[in-house]
Parts: sequence; structure tokens; C-alpha cells
Amino acid sequence: MIHCSDWADCHRLCERPMSIDHISAVTFAVADMARAVAFYQACGFELIYGGPGADFTSLRAGQGFVNLILQKDYPPNWWGRAIFRVASADEQHRQLITAGLKPDAAPQDAPWGERYFHITDPDGHELSFAELLPPRRAADS
Repeated sequence: MIHCSDWADCHRLCERPMSIDHISAVTFAVADMARAVAFYQACGFELIYGGPGADFTSLRAGQGFVNLILQKDYPPNWWGRAIFRVASADEQHRQLITAGLKPDAAPQDAPWGERYFHITDPDGHELSFAELLPPRRAADS
């Protein structure tokens, strides 16, 4: 085991720099599990553990997971956003509208090369669904 006195010391001692492959899961506190599970399933997440009556629920999001943990006194509070890659932001937006959800705005193109939109879950967690746009040619700028 390597013991380090600070980050720089630890970095020098490691044989190779640490690498992070991807985010495996994001866990959100929710005040009402049944309401949260219904919301995330309507967004297209697949329930794999727990459910409406559980204290802990896990839903699949592509190769990652969204976990929900019941905190009955959790006050809705914006803290940032989780961003999920989708094949088509417009199609995802249409599916959410069809499911009776209310995205914060219509999809829009961003200068950093994504088409995206946001939706806020019932506990105040902001989700973004983003599609990677094809690279722009210099003549297109």
C-alpha cells in the first residue's frame, strides 16, 4: 500500500497516473420514492432494483445507473445537473412530453457541439439530455 502526505507526493509514487473511465452512477435523494420512480421511468430509465416502496432504488441509464435514496425530509434544492447522452435530443424531448412530463425548454444547439434540453425532477434535480452534434466545418462557422 502506498501512503502519501499530499496529492503531489502520491502522484509521484504511483507507477502510472490514475485514470477514471466513466461515471458509474449518480445518487439522488428523493422525498417520495414512488413519485421519483414514476418520473425516472417516464424519462426512459430502466428499473433494476427497488421500486416505488423501497428506501433505495437503482435504474439503468445506458451503461451507468441513477440511484434514488429515500430521504422523507429532503427539500427540493438545485445543486447542479446530471447530463445524459442521447441519440436524439428532439426525440427524447417528444417522448417526455408524450409521457406527460414538462421539460424546462425545447431542445437547442449549443456552441460546444451538443443539442440539449433540461428537465427538473420532482425533487429539484436538474437533468440534461444531450445529443452530440457532428463537427462543424470552418465554412459552416
